[in-house]
Amino acid sequence: MARKDTRKEQIINAAIKVFAHKGFYNAKVADVAREAGVADGTIYLYFKNKDDLLISLFETKMEEILLKFNQTLQSDYSAKKKLIKFMRLHFQLIEEDQNLAEVFQVELRQSSKFLKDYHNQKFIDYLNIIGQIIKEGQNAGEFRKDIQINTMKLAIFGALDELARQWILSEEPKFQLQNAALELAETFIKGLSPIY
Repeated sequence: MARKDTRKEQIINAAIKVFAHKGFYNAKVADVAREAGVADGTIYLYFKNKDDLLISLFETKMEEILLKFNQTLQSDYSAKKKLIKFMRLHFQLIEEDQNLAEVFQVELRQSSKFLKDYHNQKFIDYLNIIGQIIKEGQNAGEFRKDIQINTMKLAIFGALDELARQWILSEEPKFQLQNAALELAETFIKGLSPIY
């Protein structure tokens, strides 16, 4: 069983590299097999097709990411500090694995199966981390109670997502993501804070 899990992880890591460098549509299953050092048919022991591989890749990596966020934010920090930590970690993960960031930011959006047919629970869980921070802030009096959590968590994610996408796709010298995280956090915190 451990060997099977290791082989699956090996294929997923190869797929990240191939999809990031060739693009999801241009990549072939044979390219992933070559990068993973396995026979083409081995891929089909674990995944139905290329779309299934992409979705499995997303599920596996999002599970790791969610665990990391939950561990980092498990503390008695104020909601404001948690929001800053959340944004900094979001960008830190992008800097640490730019191939995965490219797949998440660009290639996932090329798969109509992923966008239309897949119930994206892991993404909902990710948004709910933001929602929980806002709720904690409201309960503690740090954030305004009239803020709609569902709207705000999407707005925060949207801002992070667009900055990350620009950073990944830009051929110009890249801006500092950690500086952007602090600026963005400060902007949202000001907007969320009660006006006295």
